[in-house]
Amino acid sequence: METLAQRAALLRESLQKSQSVTDAVVSILGSFDSRLSALDAAMRPIQVRTHAVRTAHENIDRTLRSADVILTQFDRTREAEREIQKGPHENLQGFLDAVDRLRSIERFFSSNRSYRSSDGVLNHVNALLSKALVKMEDEFQKQLTQRSKPIEPDRLFDCLPSTLRPSSESHPEGGKNQSHSENQQNSEAAVYSPPALIEPRFIPFLAKLAQQLVQAGCQQQCSEIYSEARASALESSLKSLGVEKLSKDEVQKMPWEILESKIGNWIHFMRIAVKLLFAAERQLCDQVFECSQSLRDKCFAQITRNSLATLLSFGEAIAMSKRSPEKLFVLLDMYEIMCELQADIDTIFVGESCSQMRESALSLTKCLAQTAQKTFSDFEEAVEKDATKNIHIDGTVHPLTSYVINYVKFLFDYQSTLKQLFQEFKREDGTGSELATVTMSIMQALQNNLDAKAKQYKDPALMHIFLMNNIHYIVKSVRRSEAKDLLGDDWIQRHRRIVQQNANHYRRIAWSKVLQCLSGQGLTSSGGSGQVGSEGGNSSGASRAAVKERFRSFNVLFEEIYQKQCGWSVPDTELRESLRLAVAEILLPAYRSFLKRFGPLIENSKAPGKYVKHTPEQVELLLANLFEGKQERT
Repeated sequence: METLAQRAALLRESLQKSQSVTDAVVSILGSFDSRLSALDAAMRPIQVRTHAVRTAHENIDRTLRSADVILTQFDRTREAEREIQKGPHENLQGFLDAVDRLRSIERFFSSNRSYRSSDGVLNHVNALLSKALVKMEDEFQKQLTQRSKPIEPDRLFDCLPSTLRPSSESHPEGGKNQSHSENQQNSEAAVYSPPALIEPRFIPFLAKLAQQLVQAGCQQQCSEIYSEARASALESSLKSLGVEKLSKDEVQKMPWEILESKIGNWIHFMRIAVKLLFAAERQLCDQVFECSQSLRDKCFAQITRNSLATLLSFGEAIAMSKRSPEKLFVLLDMYEIMCELQADIDTIFVGESCSQMRESALSLTKCLAQTAQKTFSDFEEAVEKDATKNIHIDGTVHPLTSYVINYVKFLFDYQSTLKQLFQEFKREDGTGSELATVTMSIMQALQNNLDAKAKQYKDPALMHIFLMNNIHYIVKSVRRSEAKDLLGDDWIQRHRRIVQQNANHYRRIAWSKVLQCLSGQGLTSSGGSGQVGSEGGNSSGASRAAVKERFRSFNVLFEEIYQKQCGWSVPDTELRESLRLAVAEILLPAYRSFLKRFGPLIENSKAPGKYVKHTPEQVELLLANLFEGKQERT
């Protein structure tokens, strides 16, 4: 306990000393705080002055930097002004860079209106930009005017496929010495090379000017400048080619020979205009106005509107003119070229701005189709009602027959076109086609007309020669043409029978009286003896006078028929020989038999040569002269 008390006393003493030290430290620290407060109070004015100096330095730095930026803009303005003064013709890229710098400067001062010089600089910059726009417009117009030259016809012809190039200047429609089907195949496989309307190295130059003008809001001025220059060049190119501005009244009053030639030219002009000139204009528009889809469509429409209208107007005048059979094939040619070009028109005349032009082209195509279809009906009616009285006295093939057959043959050169025209070439039931129906109707109309014309012949035998010739010509022509497959074997066989029927009718009508003269009927009587004739017959009881009269009648009739029928014509060699043979087959055996049977009665009479003028061999030789279409003497 005593030890503990001692230790406690020591601990108490230590605590007392520690408290004294703590109090002393607190007292010292308190004095430090007072002195620091006094020092801080003494330093505060210095700190304020130092902060003010620092802030002033920062403001000066900012002002210097701003001044440097402004001065830089001033320098850029002066540099740009020098380029603007020079104009774009010397250094287009430098000029366009200057315009871009001015626009950048304009944006800078517009967003920093607090600068006292902003308004003045902006006014100056805007004045320079206005001046630059005027110079760009002038340069754009100048370059387009200088570069937009008409394309010469020879250069356009060089852009055509070789098969469609004109063989001479007098035949601008090209391919005249080729058939329609060959021309059609050539045009389908043809590759066209649109000409460069402006030298390619100048196109980027024009495109940059156009872009700047569009960005400056000058779309209208830019469009007008471009459209005017290019439309003038396009119209001049077409005029040099031979395209004329003809009113519908002028076209409809034009003689057919001249009009037919102009239609051939028009077909060629349409192909050149669409596939070469219009295609090239579209390509150029797309390149120059790459910056604006709507503007290039608008410009292209303005450039081509009048030229396309001039071409379509001629086609409309033809489609609306008085219908006639000879116009059918040119109508089909025109319809065909419009169908051929329709896809090109839809591709080239794309966009809302060209919608009316696309519709006009499609409308012409439909109008041509309707007129062609009506012309078919007109032709069939005209064939059946053809009232020409000038039949040939020799019974040969009538001009109407050859005209209609040639007409039908030409139709088959247009099968692919007619397929489009009739819209459904093959019927669903597979029994035929529209073309077959039309062809059969035309053939039937022709046959009806030939039947009516045949009645004009007073000689029934010649009437049948006429029908035989014409129907045979039809059948032979069909067998050698594509119409054979369309009309079918049944049609051909049926009409061959008609040819044979008319040949039989001719033989019966023309030679029946002659054959009656060679009949023994009425010359002999039963019983008695007499000279034996051929085939067991004899001349017993025959009156020499009656026999002489028979020979005299035969001679008169034969010579009359011979003289007449030598003037008749069977133009087909094979048919002519066949008909001569058919006459010989009935006449010669009868004549030989009659001569053998009753000739002896004449031989014993006075002047037998007066009655038996011809031997069978001579008759056979004379028959070989029939149907030559010229008069012969016996």
